[in-house]
This record gives sequence, structure tokens and C-alpha cells, in this order.
Amino acid sequence: MHKSISTSTHRSPAREAAAETAPRGCTNLKLRQLTRRVSQHYDRIVGVAGLKTTQYSLLSHVVQLGPIRPSDLAARMEMDASTLTRNLQPMAAQGWVEVGAGDDARSRFVTATDAGRAKRAEAQREWKRAQLALNERLGTAKVAQLHQLLDECLALMSDSSGDQDE
Repeated sequence: MHKSISTSTHRSPAREAAAETAPRGCTNLKLRQLTRRVSQHYDRIVGVAGLKTTQYSLLSHVVQLGPIRPSDLAARMEMDASTLTRNLQPMAAQGWVEVGAGDDARSRFVTATDAGRAKRAEAQREWKRAQLALNERLGTAKVAQLHQLLDECLALMSDSSGDQDE
């Protein structure tokens, strides 16, 4: 007579707890979904001032840091130079920023114009409205937790020596 061996696996409480708390799904997808929804929220409100939130962020950086070299601005905003150039062009066409000569023939500086400072002040009021509405919708404590978690993750990701598949 053949004795059957049980192949059922017994899951320990520790293993079950780990399985319940393990991430499910793609982190990148979830972050992109959240980013799209939050961007739509801000764009809907900040758009009243005639700016996209990406333009508002860029204009705010130029107002706060300018005059600034494009490469330094791109580094501060953690974007590549070509994306920065592409985003600056319509803002320069609107007269909100100027990209002018720098210290020598090879360098350039980005500066906010008076019209750009006024547009930023107008958009800043709408941005504050968007931020308060998001705080209301999600809860201020949850938004603070999200900021803390994002800051921690950004620090961890910037400490890495490169993107390596493991």
C-alpha cells in the first residue's frame, strides 16, 4: 500500500503577515496613476490663471532662483536640459521669462520678467486654492504623511549608485 505524503504547505503567521503587507502590483503604475490624478486636480484650478502646473512650477523656480543658468535650473528641478528648453520656449513666447546672454559667449541665463512675476503671483493664488482643496479631500494628516514618505523615498532613490536590476 502506498502512503500519500501531504503536499499542502503550512503557512506560519509570520509568513501570512508578510504576504498581506507585501506590495501588490506595479509601484511605477500606481505612482503614475496618482500623479495623473493630482496633476489633473491642480491643472483644473491653476489653469484659471492661464498656466499649466508644470509652467507654474518652472516659473516659480525662475522667480526664486533667477537669474539662473539653464543647466543649474534643470538640475534643481531634476529634469533634463532638453525638457527644460522645451518647457521654457512657450513661456518665453508669452513674455514671462527671458533667456539671455550670460557671463560669456557660451553661457545663458533664465530670468523672470515683470509679466512673469505678475503671472506667477496670480497663479500662486490658484495653486494655494488647489493645495487647500487637496488637503480637504485627502485630509491634512494624510497629505503630511504622503509628503514625508515621498521625501524619504526621494532621498533613498538619490542615494543609490545607479539603477541596477537585481
